Amino acid sequence: MMDNFSINTPSLLFPAISLLMLAYTNRFLTISSIIRQLYDHHRSNPHDNILRQLANLRKRVWLIRYMQAFGITSLLLCIISMIFMAINLDQLAQGLFVASLILMIGSLILCLQEVMVSDSALKILLSDIEDEIKNPKK
Repeated sequence: MMDNFSINTPSLLFPAISLLMLAYTNRFLTISSIIRQLYDHHRSNPHDNILRQLANLRKRVWLIRYMQAFGITSLLLCIISMIFMAINLDQLAQGLFVASLILMIGSLILCLQEVMVSDSALKILLSDIEDEIKNPKK
């Protein structure tokens, strides 16, 4: 299958996966903070435009959850692949490594989707500001 596959091959993904997981965690913490601020703002000043943001926020939380799940599973498969290489189960190790790469691709695709959904959330805010400028309340 792969001629140059060794126990070091799966370890090449560790730095990338670690950085991605850190970025994903930061995205999750940021979205959590936004939701808490939105909740507090809604309690003190209810506004219909908040409803437009809720579906967007729910989708982003869902995407981040699965980005993290795919990334963590990818890392676990890399580790298991290395264990199988160490006990001379090369074919199985290579298969698990390929599966971990596929999961990492899935995680990155979900990350791209989350960025796009985040962009649409910003467009909602910009639209609200434009509406307020065009139709000032007196």
